Amino acid sequence: MLLETLKILFERDLKKLKLEIELYQNEDQLWVTKNGISNAAGNLCLHLIGNLNCYIGAELGKTNYIRNRPLEFSLHSIPKSELLTKIDETILVVNQSLSKITEQELENEYPILVLENKTTVAHFLVHLSTHLAYHLGQINYHRRLIDLELN
Repeated sequence: MLLETLKILFERDLKKLKLEIELYQNEDQLWVTKNGISNAAGNLCLHLIGNLNCYIGAELGKTNYIRNRPLEFSLHSIPKSELLTKIDETILVVNQSLSKITEQELENEYPILVLENKTTVAHFLVHLSTHLAYHLGQINYHRRLIDLELN
């Protein structure tokens, strides 16, 4: 039951991420940092894509994804269409990877230490879901702030 809930939540929030990126009026706005906002929406999007492909895709789905976390925050001017494609690919990876594990495996220890202490797979997946929601909120705020400044 938790797996199905997580699949629904990840898909919902990744589709919302896609919508937020689509709503930027100008691609350049995705990469703007202003008013104490240190991470542009485009970088947060890349960060979420890297995070989920690494911790769900590579670790649980065995996709062989190799993450380059510093690039998530240093790349700029990636076309909006490429970000949207990467989000669609991430939705597939997350769904396929979560389909490979069972409810019983959720109680196993997550294969790598990411947080301060060891956690179960279930705990870490819930953490990843809240991490996605947290940054999704930041992207929404960033978009609305940038839109206000332009109007």
